[in-house]
Parts: sequence; structure tokens; C-alpha cells
Amino acid sequence: MTRTGHVDRSTVLKVGMLVSFALVVGGFVGSWAVAGTGAPAWEQTLFLDAEIVGTLGLLFFPLTFGIVLPLVE
Repeated sequence: MTRTGHVDRSTVLKVGMLVSFALVVGGFVGSWAVAGTGAPAWEQTLFLDAEIVGTLGLLFFPLTFGIVLPLVE
């Protein structure tokens, strides 16, 4: 019996990349859409945070599930 549980790395990597990409695109489109409308500051901050989290996810998922975990196992 192995010490660690089985994680389907390829599926987690694909889903994580798609969700992160969707966050980046949604944040960009949303911030572009509310730029000149005088929207509240919390909406602009929400779209900016979505872009930041999406970008970090685009960096995190390939490094973790594509490089580090295969080397550890």
C-alpha cells in the first residue's frame, strides 16, 4: 500500500488551468466593462482580484501538478 492517495494530476491540472484562465478573462472583461460606468469601487476591486487570482493559478497549477508532484512520487 502506498503512503499517499492517488491524485489524478492531469485532470486536476486541466481543470485548474481552465478555471484560472476563465478568472483572468472574466476579470479582464468585467473590469473593461465597468471602467467608464462609475461602478462602485468594490466591483472594480472584485474584477482586479479575479485577474490576480487567475494569474496566480496559471502559475501555480503547472508548477505544482505538472513538475513538483511527479518528481516527488
